[in-house]
Amino acid sequence: MIDLSTLSKEDEAARERLAARASDMISQTKNWAAINTGSWNVEGLRKLAPILADAFSELDAEVRLDPGDPFESVNDSGETETTETSSIIRVSSRPDAPVQVIMSGHYDTVFAPGTFESIRDLGDGRLNGPGLADMKGGLCIMREALLAFEAGPLKDRLGYQIVITPDEEIGNFSSARALTEAARSGAHIGMTYEPCMDTGAMSGGRKGSAVFDIVLHGRAAHAGRAKEEGRSALEAAAELVVGLEQLNGRRDGVTLNVGSIDGGGPVNIVPDLAIVRFGARAPDADAAQWATDEVKHLFERATARDGIHGHLHGGFYRPPKPRNSAQQALFDAVQATGKAIGLDLVFQDTGGVCEGNNIFAAGVPNVDTLGVMGGRIHSNEEYVLTDSFAERAVLSALILNRLADGRLDGAGIKALMDS
Repeated sequence: MIDLSTLSKEDEAARERLAARASDMISQTKNWAAINTGSWNVEGLRKLAPILADAFSELDAEVRLDPGDPFESVNDSGETETTETSSIIRVSSRPDAPVQVIMSGHYDTVFAPGTFESIRDLGDGRLNGPGLADMKGGLCIMREALLAFEAGPLKDRLGYQIVITPDEEIGNFSSARALTEAARSGAHIGMTYEPCMDTGAMSGGRKGSAVFDIVLHGRAAHAGRAKEEGRSALEAAAELVVGLEQLNGRRDGVTLNVGSIDGGGPVNIVPDLAIVRFGARAPDADAAQWATDEVKHLFERATARDGIHGHLHGGFYRPPKPRNSAQQALFDAVQATGKAIGLDLVFQDTGGVCEGNNIFAAGVPNVDTLGVMGGRIHSNEEYVLTDSFAERAVLSALILNRLADGRLDGAGIKALMDS
């Protein structure tokens, strides 16, 4: 068995280069994080996209900004509308090289304008700010690792497709096709730059994720004079919500969570509209199908009530990403590579989802927490550990070196996907 835990001269060169780049990585990430790119802030997303494209143009690669696919969403009136967002950044290099990698990341955050925009030095090697960890720091180290790799003698042996998306935090509905297309263009291995945990632990298996909107219509009436003539959409929704929450615990690993019930108005009117918005997680395809069937049954029960009708929108947009032999072989190889720089990497299964789910569903084994170390993501306490920039960039550069020189057998690992 090839020893992945020692450093080659190419590894040493990449490590030295990236150690010298640490402060520049941090500065660049802070500059990117200073631009608000909440998923629905299209103006901010469109401001940052060309800045990122320009930064990635320093690679030996073709860079382009592609429009994403329009996607449907349910508005507060219960109507389905078409939404468009910012560009997908596509980077392509050496598509004829013998080893091919798909790399992905996102430049949107969960923070709307005005909610969390400042960057603070917390001391102790921690910076607090929106998207520093999730995942503008990850985009930075992806780029730096590639620059270090391409500065070495192995670059002609490895090509890559990069997909940087504007909508990961809301489901990749606009960019899912681009991710699948890039993964199916011959990629052997996937590398995604979500943050790892502040302990350095990385994600192993991931559940699949669904988002549903159920719109229920009833009949309005005067609540005092003619209550009996009305049909309350909120009453139907309340029964539906109880049924949804009671699905928890009925099947191993499946969870449902109702996020909101929208609708209603003055208390003297029988409410004729309710929108139930909820999510679901499932560990495998059979469990996801079970959850979907149960949701449909509850919807049919709600719309069977006298005077109630509606529609069901959404489903499992990210398939589960369970551990299989290919995933485990890749995790083992990354773990061994980490040992070369003193990292004791641990892979923990999680209920979280990311673009790695999409890439796995397209048939490509992938490791999806190659980003910076951080914590409290999706809150205004989000922080990044500054020492992790160079460390995690080196890890990625070493993975690329090993794929290129054959110490890490990308094609062999991918072949295990069907075993």
